[in-house]
Amino acid sequence: MAMLSNLDLIRRVPLFSMLTNEQAQTVADGVIKRRYRRGEIIVEQGRKSDALFILLSGRARVVTSDSRGREVILAVLEPGDYLGEMSLIDNEPHSATVRAEVQTDVLVLGRGEFAACLPENSSLSYAILRGLVGRLRNADRQIESLALLDVYGRVARALLDMATDEDGQRMIRSKVSRQDLAKVVGASREMVSRVMKDLEERGLIETQENGWVVLTDRLTTQ
Repeated sequence: MAMLSNLDLIRRVPLFSMLTNEQAQTVADGVIKRRYRRGEIIVEQGRKSDALFILLSGRARVVTSDSRGREVILAVLEPGDYLGEMSLIDNEPHSATVRAEVQTDVLVLGRGEFAACLPENSSLSYAILRGLVGRLRNADRQIESLALLDVYGRVARALLDMATDEDGQRMIRSKVSRQDLAKVVGASREMVSRVMKDLEERGLIETQENGWVVLTDRLTTQ
């Protein structure tokens, strides 16, 4: 790796194969090489790093965890794979932690150099990119929910995701279909109906006459 220039390394990464010579040189001028030891965290769930990481060698594991430290493996990254792009596109914290499984060498590209390779913020292409990132984040949350939460937890999280703020209250401004909710959380309609009834009896949610659902602050702590 030490015998290759940054431009040579960039040209070997599939992500950058479509760059113009000028763009590739901009990226090459902006990257730095970094080495991570086995077990070292490259990016951490819930934090921002403002950089794109491209694996040159080694292997890294993408994991998400709950408040009790239980983990779900979302992916294993190999040389040529990259991470951190979602946060650079939507400016939100990382949705998962990436940890080196073995000694891993990466190229690190800062936000400014990464942005130079993106379409304009006002373009349709950029809007589509942000939309795709949003879908990926939702998919990560769904995988985490199915793996780590029981039906009660999955229903509560789904309700919270569906709700919007209305005058200081969390509210779902539509009738919640038990059948659709069951498909979202991966449970039977009957089980979801029992969970919803229990949540109502415990005062965690309130279904109004028009079918809208009000969520109490206590629901977020369950």
